[in-house]
Parts: sequence; structure tokens; C-alpha cells
Amino acid sequence: MNIFYKAYCRCYQRVMKVGVDLMRFPEPEKLEGLSAIPKKMKELGLSTAIIVTDDVLHNKLKMIEGLKESMTAEGVKYVVYDKTIPNPTIDNIEEGLKMYHDNGCDCLVAFGGGSSMDCAKGISARVARPNKSIPQMKGLFKIHKKVPTIFAVPTTSGTGSEATVAAIVSNSETHEKYAINDPSLIPQFAVLDPTLTLGLPKHITSTTGMDALTHAVEAYIGSSNTAKTKDMAIRATKLIFENLEKAYDDGSDFKARRNMQIASLYAGIEFTRAYVGNVHAIAHTLGGMYRVPHGLANAVILPHILDFYGPKAYKKLADLGNAVGITGDEETRAKKFIQAIKDMNAYMDIPNGIKGIREEDIPTMVDRAFAEANPLYPVPVIMSKKQLTDMYHEIMLPEETEENK
Repeated sequence: MNIFYKAYCRCYQRVMKVGVDLMRFPEPEKLEGLSAIPKKMKELGLSTAIIVTDDVLHNKLKMIEGLKESMTAEGVKYVVYDKTIPNPTIDNIEEGLKMYHDNGCDCLVAFGGGSSMDCAKGISARVARPNKSIPQMKGLFKIHKKVPTIFAVPTTSGTGSEATVAAIVSNSETHEKYAINDPSLIPQFAVLDPTLTLGLPKHITSTTGMDALTHAVEAYIGSSNTAKTKDMAIRATKLIFENLEKAYDDGSDFKARRNMQIASLYAGIEFTRAYVGNVHAIAHTLGGMYRVPHGLANAVILPHILDFYGPKAYKKLADLGNAVGITGDEETRAKKFIQAIKDMNAYMDIPNGIKGIREEDIPTMVDRAFAEANPLYPVPVIMSKKQLTDMYHEIMLPEETEENK
């Protein structure tokens, strides 16, 4: 890669760090249990909520029934938008926006995983900026206005979206996936209720948990940390190492589920201030191009990228290794920490690659990943397009055929 471009990226990151240090990043107020939402609505003088969720949670699992009952009991009105899909699209946001306005809503309840929260944030951005399209808000600081109140109710423990500045959106026509980043999108309230995560399918528990770990690790090894974000990352990493496999083995382990919710929140607070890195840049392209679930993509890619960084990341990886009880010199702790991530993936049946990547799509994904990562992400190693291309080949798994089954 051109050394002048690298120098530009590093200068940009230093300037951004100084600028962000001067900004105030609000943190969501933590509420306990679903019944707290209508009570808080009445306290704030809010009358009608749009509950943004998906069809499975609403109609098949009936998970929002308790919330609807609480809303009715408190005398507040609501409507339900349940068409959110994984990697929500601009179409989802526009449909939800119409429902919001048609029903005179004045707040949003994002109920579900990261996709529901991304969709709700997208709707809120459009409410605040009615004359700006979603593509026009792509990137950093394009909203600059107060958005409607958002109550974020995570039903998985991993995305951290209940605490972040980002709404991740997919364009169903171009298959591009990108972020809208603005501090106004941080939900005002994070509603934690571990009972919602009890009995989650194993593959959801594992991949969302590794998503949270990716947030903690990528932000920690970057160069935009503060003392607070470092502390949050270490606490999140420790909680995940102590509780994820327990939650995976026993879906009814309430303590493990609660600790994973707290870990996800910590990691979300951390990375919304300290950024993520190349893992996310690549994962977003896989989600946009093939609808690969974001947590799965992050889980698969994370150890590959950490191996690629090598000695450039050893010191900070060794710190995280020390936090989870790994001993040895700096290089040993770093390498053992990476191996521990690989071991967790293997224990939870997460593959070491992604099936379905098409060779002809790689150049487009490389361009998109490179554009997302640079110059913004303060990563240990700035990846060239050639290195990104090699990484896609490294994580590519062959499709099964009758001959190789």
C-alpha cells in the first residue's frame, strides 16, 4: 500500500481521536424489565410507540406479548412493525417510517437483535431528517438533530446496539451494507430483561456472544481508546469468557444470561467510542452480499484477522489474555488468547470459514471493505486491497458437492 495513503489514514485517525475526545457521547439509561417502558413513557409525556421487531419474535415466538400487556395496562398506545429482516433494508425503514407517521407515534421500542435496533434507528433518523434519504445519511455525523426517544430491548446478548451510535443498513438493490453513525442514534434507554434470552437457540447464543467479544477486542486493540473504554473492554471480555459457554450449554442459566447482557452493553458502550476494525468491515460486506448473519461473520473472521495482525497487536491482546487468566510472556499470552477464541468457536460449532463466497464478488467486497475501514478505523495494521483479497480467500469455504461430502 502507498506509504503516503497510510500516513494520511493515521493522521485522519489522530485528528478524529482528538475531535471525539471533545465530544459528549451519551450513555443509555438502564431500565430493568419490560414493564419499565410504559411507565417511563408516561413519565416523559409520550403517548404512542411503534414497536419495531420481526415476524418470528412477534407472531411465532409471541415474545412481545408481555410488552403489549404492559402498554395496555398503563394506558399507552402502540403499533407493531414486524417486517424487519436480518440486515434490515432501506425498504424496511421506509415502511416503518410510514407506520410511525400514520399512527401519530412519538417514540420507538426496538425489540429484538441488532437488526430490529438498526431498523428503529433508521426510522428515527428519517423522522429527524425528513428531507434526507438513508443513503444521504451514510457515514459520520449526518443527522445533527435530536431523534425521537428510543427504548432498546435486546433479545440477544451480542450486538451492543442498545448503546451504539450506529445503524447498519442494507441496500436491497446494490447489496451494499453500510453504517449511519451519529451520537443522536444512541438509544436513550437500554431495557435489560434476561428472561427474554432464556432458551435462545444455541447457534444464536454462540454467534451473538462472539459478536460482543469482537466488539470488545476490536475496540481495545485499536488506537482510539480512553481509560474508560479500556476498562469496559476488559470487563466485557472477562464476562464473555466466564459466561458464554455456560449460556451455550444451558439456555436456562439465568446468571450467565444476565452477565452476557451486561457484557454486550459494556462492549457496545466501548466500541461506539473507540470504533471497531477490519473484522467488521469484512463482515458487513458478507452481510450485504449474502445475508450472512453479522455475529456469525464476526465470529469466523476475528481469529483470522488477529493472526494477520501478528506482533502489531500482541501487547494489547496480551492484556486481554491476562484479564481472562492466561499466563506467560507477552507474545505467549497474545497467541494463547487468539487460540482461546478459536477454541471457543470450535466448542460452539462455529466454522472457521464462510460458504457461498463467489470469486466474482470478491473485488466488489474488497472495495467496500477498504472504503469502510479507511481512513476511519484505527486498526493495528491498515490492510491493503491485496491483503483484503487474500483474507476473503482465507475465509472462503468450498460448497459441498457429492464428491467432497
